[in-house]
Parts: sequence; C-alpha cells; structure tokens
Amino acid sequence: MNIFSVFASSSYKPLVMSNFQPALTTTMDSLFHHSKDKVVVIMGATGSGKSKLAIDLATHFPPAEVVNSDKIQMYSGLDIATNKVTEEECRGVPHHLLGTFENPNMNFTASDFCKQASSAIGSIVKRDGLPIIAGGSNSFIDALVNHTPEFRFNYECCFLWVDVSLPVLHNSLSRRVDRMIDAGQVDEVRQFFLNAHHQSDYTRGIRRAIGVPEFDRFLRAEASGADERTKRKLLDTAIAELKVNNCNLASRQVQKIHRLYNMWKRSMHRLDPTEVLLKNGCCSPEEAEKVWEDHVFSKSRRIIQKFLYEETTHRVASKNNGVISSSSSNSSTPSAMAAVTH
Repeated sequence: MNIFSVFASSSYKPLVMSNFQPALTTTMDSLFHHSKDKVVVIMGATGSGKSKLAIDLATHFPPAEVVNSDKIQMYSGLDIATNKVTEEECRGVPHHLLGTFENPNMNFTASDFCKQASSAIGSIVKRDGLPIIAGGSNSFIDALVNHTPEFRFNYECCFLWVDVSLPVLHNSLSRRVDRMIDAGQVDEVRQFFLNAHHQSDYTRGIRRAIGVPEFDRFLRAEASGADERTKRKLLDTAIAELKVNNCNLASRQVQKIHRLYNMWKRSMHRLDPTEVLLKNGCCSPEEAEKVWEDHVFSKSRRIIQKFLYEETTHRVASKNNGVISSSSSNSSTPSAMAAVTH
C-alpha cells in the first residue's frame, strides 16, 4: 500500500559532465521516487494464534488481505487435519493461497510460493490493500523475503512474532488435537485414505501433513477387518503420535524463527500470547477475548499503526547545491487515516 511518497527536486543538477547527466538524473530520480509498499508478516509456531491475529489486524486496518504461508494449507482438502481457518473465522477477510493447490501428490515448493505469493501481494497492493502474510512455513517466508530480489526492492516488511512459552504451547496443542478428533478428523483422513487407494507414500504432497500418516496403521487394520480392541489400540497410538509430532513441529518452527530473528530483529516484534493459551478453555469467550486484547492485539495494533502511518524521514535533493538532506512528511491518504480510527 502506498502510504508515503518520496519527492525529489526537479531542478537538481548533478555534479557530473553534461553528457552523463541524463543517465544519472534518471538514476537519482528513481532513487528518490521509489517508496516501498508495506507488508505485514506474522510468524509463530503452529497453534500460537497467527491466523486469528492476521484476521483481527485485517479487519482493523482495511482494506487488508491475508496471504497464507503454510505449505500444507496451500492444498485443497483435509481442512480439519490441516487446521485451515473456516469461512466463519475469516470474517469476510479475503485469503490467498489457502486451499487452492489441487494436486495432492505434487510438492508445493518454496519457488512456487514465491511466485504465487508475489503475484497475490502485487494484486493486493494494486487495490490499495495491505498484504498480511501469515503461516508456519518459515522456509517459505525466508525464501520470499531474503532471496527474492524483486520483493526486497518493492516491499518493506514489519514482522510480528507470536511467541508462546513452549510448555504451555505443547499442552494447548494436545488439547487442539482432541478438538480436531472430536470435529471429525479421523473420518476426514479415512475418506482421503480410501480415495487415495491406500497409497502409503507420505513423503509427497498433502500426505506429508501431520495428521495423515499417523493414522495409516489404524486405517489399514480397519480396512482388513481387525477386531475392535486392536483398532482402539491403534487409534489411541495414532492420536498420541499426532500430539507428539505437533509438539515437535512447534519446537522446530521456534528454532527456525530464532535464526531468522538474528537477521530481522530491527523490524521484528515479539508478542506473547502465553496467558491467552493458559486461559483458553477455563473462562468465558468474552474473558478470553479480553485477555487476547490485553496481551496481544492492542500491542500489535500499535506496532502496525506506527509502521503504516507515523511520520517518515525522506531524503531529498537540495535545489541549490545538490547536497542530500532530510525532511519530514506526514502524507497519509484519506483512506489510510480513516483506517486509524477503526
């Protein structure tokens, strides 16, 4: 979203030989007039609250749209197992790269993500919207932000790190697995297993998702007519493995974010929803929302408001001697200023 503009004096005279003046003038004009569009990037371990924060911020700073950066949620299908946000949870906020990849057997790569995410972000910016990238595949975010020259040239990022105490997060993930089982995850994976004709290659496509390979032995035993006791034991084992694998994933994601923090710490802000997860399930929805507001959302609003709307210092060319000096501008657009009041 173009919030600020950079101005350079049209009467600037470069101190070079006249036959080189046009080229240098073009270069200097490009330098002075190039302002980067703003992108918010929300990172964190699985189950930390990234999706909720992205949607809350999108509704607070309209127009904004979410670009999913979870490589498994790119695939269509297995909505419970991959823990996609529901239409109701989206609250009307457009989402990109969420359940749009149709081939369940093909890997969606970091290169695929960079191409499609760049396209989505460009389209959002053209509509004067704020792109909010959110998801747990930190290698995808790393590839886009650090290794895509066009993205680096065109966009300025503000990183929000949703960082939960790991012991608390692990307990919360265990409870989340129970809720997903209650919501029908076993039935969902069973249907996928049958549609895939009992394929057992869990190294490619959506079958890599945590919550799919864990049920393989149970589903094969069920298909072969195993007795109830055997099936119950295998199902319990699968659910226990699912909980452990979710916790292991969360730990790996946090380790990766710590490494990225060393590169982005000047523009990365840590948010701690630990208290929110501790309260989850033991208080009313209204009380839980109040804790979220106090510990996460209010701070994130202030960070993003500052990122988008505060005064910025611009480098401009002096009319008289070509010396580059600093000046301030607070040129928020009417729509941007209106968004601050939401």
